[in-house]
Amino acid sequence: MSKPSAIVIGAGIVGLATARALAIRGYKVTVFERNERAVGASIRNFGMVWPIGQPTGPLFERAMLSRSIWKQCCVEAGIWHDEVGSLHLAYNDDELQVIEQYAEINKTQRDCALLTPEQTLQKSEGVNPNGLKGALWSGTEMIVEAREAIGNIAQYLAEKHDVTFYWNTAISHLKESMAISGNQKWQADEIFICTGVEFETLYPELFASLNITKCKLQMMRLAAQPNNWRIGPALCGSLSMIHYPGFQSALAQPALRKRYEEQYAEYLKWGIHVMVSQNPTGELTVGDSHEYGLVHDPFDKDFINQMILKYLQTFTSLKDTRVIQTWNGTYAKMTTGQTELVVDAGPGITIINGLGGNGMTLSFGLCEQIIAARF
Repeated sequence: MSKPSAIVIGAGIVGLATARALAIRGYKVTVFERNERAVGASIRNFGMVWPIGQPTGPLFERAMLSRSIWKQCCVEAGIWHDEVGSLHLAYNDDELQVIEQYAEINKTQRDCALLTPEQTLQKSEGVNPNGLKGALWSGTEMIVEAREAIGNIAQYLAEKHDVTFYWNTAISHLKESMAISGNQKWQADEIFICTGVEFETLYPELFASLNITKCKLQMMRLAAQPNNWRIGPALCGSLSMIHYPGFQSALAQPALRKRYEEQYAEYLKWGIHVMVSQNPTGELTVGDSHEYGLVHDPFDKDFINQMILKYLQTFTSLKDTRVIQTWNGTYAKMTTGQTELVVDAGPGITIINGLGGNGMTLSFGLCEQIIAARF
């Protein structure tokens, strides 16, 4: 009896997560990627596996499932990963109140705690001590170097799970159980489309009918810190407390948002909240901004980067702040508040999309849950 077969289109994190979930269930999996390697949103991010950003309940559990799969893959494939946790830093009483409430609500369900200024500075030398009132510590966050990890996961799936990859192969048409690229055709029992915003090329009418938009973000990389100096946990300014849904459980959060709408109106206009993670060579990844729409200016706005860097200084004390790279990325996001898009485009054809900037954190868990439920 031959193995069941599946085609996955797209070798970003959603495609890789889908390929893994199918392969461990006995499917012969073939992945098609239009470029010679993944170059989209999956490599243009912080490399943060970020459970703290998810509200307590199914999404947090999905994030923790993702984290466990990430760790398993990294350990088995020898991929660098850093289980550093995170710090959300408070310099005002209303910020401190939000993280106090968050810690109290979640202390039995998460690895989190309210830290004094002294405890915070023991966790990280990268924190600005001036005016520090405390921090929320979370132990669940893990960092990977996305630019390398995504390619390494593909190699791992090929070697360990016999997944076949066709690079530089753009699938231009799908017909029943067949994927077509020019004059070439491949057939499979199941087809999964995991191409981010690009799925509108294959299904323009379906894309137009959905409540989906695109988000452009701007990010930067700072120089490797001298003498192997490390910041420890990923560091977050308090604007993140109104960005992530997980903080909505704190009763003080709406008042904090109101103050920010007045004090940081320009930051909120461009969807800016500021975080920093560190890669294995000591470089720092800093961001980001959020601009929504179906078409974006392809050029970076320097004033956005300058706003990010200015806010970064309020909560960090870094050794070297030279910018060595700037870039932007684009991902698909549902406008309805949905956390993902899973839709059947035809018999045996499934689109998995619209994770809205949570791809690194949720993809492995989401795709494991989808495939486990179906097969």
